[in-house]
Amino acid sequence: MDRQVEKLMKLEEKRQAETLMLIPSENYASYAVKSAQCSVLNNKYSEGYPGKRYYQGNKHIDEIENIAIERAKKIFNVQYANVQCYSGSPANAAAIMALVSPGEKIMGLKLSGGGHLTHGHPKITFSGKFFESVQYDVNEDGMIDYDEVERLALIEKPKLMVIGTTAYPRILDFKRFSEIAKKTGALVLADISHIAGLVVGGVHPSPVGYADVIMTTTHKTLRGPRGAILMTNNPELAKKIDRAVFPGLQGGPHNGTTAAIAIALQEASTPAFKKYAQQIVKNAKVLSEELMKLGFKLTTGGTDNHLMVINFGANAKQFASDLETAGIVVNYNSVPHDTNPPANPSGIRLGTPAVTTRGMKEKEMKLIARWIAEAQILNIRYSIINKKVKELCKKFPTPI
Repeated sequence: MDRQVEKLMKLEEKRQAETLMLIPSENYASYAVKSAQCSVLNNKYSEGYPGKRYYQGNKHIDEIENIAIERAKKIFNVQYANVQCYSGSPANAAAIMALVSPGEKIMGLKLSGGGHLTHGHPKITFSGKFFESVQYDVNEDGMIDYDEVERLALIEKPKLMVIGTTAYPRILDFKRFSEIAKKTGALVLADISHIAGLVVGGVHPSPVGYADVIMTTTHKTLRGPRGAILMTNNPELAKKIDRAVFPGLQGGPHNGTTAAIAIALQEASTPAFKKYAQQIVKNAKVLSEELMKLGFKLTTGGTDNHLMVINFGANAKQFASDLETAGIVVNYNSVPHDTNPPANPSGIRLGTPAVTTRGMKEKEMKLIARWIAEAQILNIRYSIINKKVKELCKKFPTPI
């Protein structure tokens, strides 16, 4: 192997083992998932879909992709699934391309309110450049005001409403969003990338029956490889989605990822995964409650899901860096109505999917909250906290 790259890979493995991964979009994939992703399947080119390829030699690839499709349909209770999307942003691009035409109006949650760049963030993203974008916001408490969303939707009459979040710590009311969309004649795209594992685990409502199209990434709380799935119960939309993914947006699928998705979906169908999803939420609630007891201000005053956002203030970016020095890895993030720019925002986003994968529970969340509070105190050396973090991590090894 390339010794230079191998050395860096081993250092990264060590870093992950010795630090607390609290970025809510990160997780640990199983050995089986990683093995499938880095396999001989990556040697094969497979443009097209099962039974309709543009290359010969795809008999086994077709079977693998069909397994992934059937498992996705079963686990999410849908009639159609496309498992070829490279990741979440391209999947959202394909979905929007399938549902609306360039220049038509889409509506999504503002980035600072907890939305995602691909949900219509203006000027710098495809969704803001090629479509007319209207963005709704959260209220002063950081919560989605569904009456205000409806008022704006009735005025703007978007062709598509994108329902999904990346830094919103509360349950989403898909039923209410669907009712609003029907009043305006809009289609609904539900982006459940962050909460897919919670949906599968039964600790967050499903958008099935309310959204016209559902998109999810396959890592985050779902604990699979870096990929994405598009789903629907509408046969006509299914055809449009297939065309938008290939040849509309991308070429041959990443077959190793397809196999890894199939394995991750099988893992997510087990009773053990349901317990895992439940523990994610339990851990997040304890962590958020402890942080508030210690004086931190959390947006929306807590969490219902896997993540929380601390409204830290002007030095949030520096504090995120300080926490990393202490072995606690979070990410700086905008807060609702943030007056600071996205590159230097006021918030810190953290969550519990990865530490829950390691087996940590409520007791460990209280420790982590205390260490985060200690990191604020200038006379507490970060090396002291880092030592405690490493000792805890040894008790809860990362998956092999």
